Amino acid sequence: MEFTIKSGEAHRQRTACVVVGIHEARRLSEAAQHIDSASKGYITELLKRGDINGKVGQTLLLHNIPQTLAERVLLVGCGRERELHDAQFLKIVTTATKALADICVTDAFSYLAELHVTGRDLSWRVRQLVEATRDTLYRFDQLKSKKDVPRRALRKFTLGIADRKAAASAHAAMQAGVAIANGVELAKNLGNLPGNICTPSYLAEQAVALGKEFKSIKVTVLEERDMQKLGMGSLLSVSRGSREDAKLILMEYKNAPKTVKPIALVGKGLTFDAGGISIKPAADMDLMKYDMCGGASVFGALRAAAELKLPLNIIGAVPASENLPDGAANKPGDIVTSMSGQTIEILNTDAEGRLILCDTLTYIERYEPSAVIDIATLTGACVVALGRHASGLFGNHHPLIHDLLNAGKYAYDRAWELPLWDDYQDQLKSNFADMANVGGRDGGAITAACFLARYTKKLNWAHLDIAGTAWRTGSDKGATGRPVPLLTQYLLDQCASQAPA
Repeated sequence: MEFTIKSGEAHRQRTACVVVGIHEARRLSEAAQHIDSASKGYITELLKRGDINGKVGQTLLLHNIPQTLAERVLLVGCGRERELHDAQFLKIVTTATKALADICVTDAFSYLAELHVTGRDLSWRVRQLVEATRDTLYRFDQLKSKKDVPRRALRKFTLGIADRKAAASAHAAMQAGVAIANGVELAKNLGNLPGNICTPSYLAEQAVALGKEFKSIKVTVLEERDMQKLGMGSLLSVSRGSREDAKLILMEYKNAPKTVKPIALVGKGLTFDAGGISIKPAADMDLMKYDMCGGASVFGALRAAAELKLPLNIIGAVPASENLPDGAANKPGDIVTSMSGQTIEILNTDAEGRLILCDTLTYIERYEPSAVIDIATLTGACVVALGRHASGLFGNHHPLIHDLLNAGKYAYDRAWELPLWDDYQDQLKSNFADMANVGGRDGGAITAACFLARYTKKLNWAHLDIAGTAWRTGSDKGATGRPVPLLTQYLLDQCASQAPA
């Protein structure tokens, strides 16, 4: 889909459909006022009759309004004008996009970016409008023999703004929104693929393809023999039960001087997790194809950074494996030695994500990164703690935590900090090894983060547990692409902080 920015009054736009907002209490948005004035009160008369009252979620499609050039005008309910916040704005955009999809227009002109959202400027509204529109129109039908292709799909989407002076900043925000949407779409596509297609080897191939598309990304794939030489006994123990070899995928994005230390993104890439010997229940096990969504988000964030040509150095690392039951698989009670030299007693083979992440975090030290963020669908306990609205956030560096929380708030891809106190470390004690890989039911998301903290003492490190936010269940089942918006916003913020005054 092509997005453009244009200034001008709503009634003068020649398009298949113009989208304008209507607030409660019969209050017209500025764009709706222009149409109403040109048509001599056409919209006002409809409001008096009660055809639409402006509540969020309402729409009304009008045809051939007098003295306007658009074929249709879509009125969208926007609620009370002074109570319009982030969530309502995104719901308004989603509602409008679904209505446009239903009427099968190929081009549309939206003035929703002109709505006043509490505490948000035009750039934020433009970017979120682009991202939410793309998210609403996303469909994963690559594997269907008969695709549900609309008769006429929305191909051109123009965002109307009133102030010509703001066109440059609005255009930059639109470009950022498109790049983030592209990154989200890549993460969704990878996440939605089934485990028989999206294997560790397939992920490695997609990394190579990304490197060919963007010359700023150099890709290296470590094979099992390479990891064995490095002493990655923890990571390799997970893949022993699979016929698919593990891969450690390394993507180096370089667009800053060599003296600038890189930011490292480490994403869990479990392409399917049956739990190993500690096998999961059969119900909903199909969802475990999403256990690589942390790795998928690294792909997505790197793609967005490369498309925006961010002046940064970034290392993307994705340890990829399957976790299946087999005669060679990890057994409860087994002890493995990690690359760091620390030994781990495996009490539960279904706590495998931390086993592949810990060796990768040790490996990342060689790049001397300024910050390390790992992203993983790590624990069901995080879903219990936070539900599906916020990702769990842990870390050992307060400035990094602060930056990630703020990035999540701006991107509306929110995270919530949970404690990482030493008190929880006792739950990982083992009689036979340096640590156990699980710490019991109490504080499961926290003890998982405590496990990773033992491998990040030399790093400025943060951990995002996205088990509750990486995918949707029910009738809307599918990958969300989170936290690509949060990660990309963090990278954008780092560009701003490093820019000369």
